[in-house]
Amino acid sequence: MPSTANPEPGDVHTFERTFTREDVERFGEVSGDQQAIHTEPDEEGRLVVQGLLTATLPTKIGGDLGVLARSMEFEFLAPVRTGESITCEVTVDAVEGHDDRHDVSCSVVCHRGRDVVMRASFEGLIWTE
Repeated sequence: MPSTANPEPGDVHTFERTFTREDVERFGEVSGDQQAIHTEPDEEGRLVVQGLLTATLPTKIGGDLGVLARSMEFEFLAPVRTGESITCEVTVDAVEGHDDRHDVSCSVVCHRGRDVVMRASFEGLIWTE
């Protein structure tokens, strides 16, 4: 499906989410990642969010832009816990235009306040026709 997105280098797209206990439980059921840190709450009743669940933040932005990812790389820097607000910023680093698509390279920073919890990058395409 063609996208109406016309990406430009330097464009920044932001999404914020707070993961819930139910999110972690459902992702654990689907992914099979049922480690104790994802199923047994800490002293404050929080669970650690699976890294790949945290990685859905940039995939949500990519989906909004119509990006078909070719490659993705993630670096998990700090744990994310249920109830914490995480902001994800995707920056378009490079765009190569073609007749039928835009090839894009993007960088990602996800943070909790000032603390960076994940860095990532991805390359993909956005169909124009």
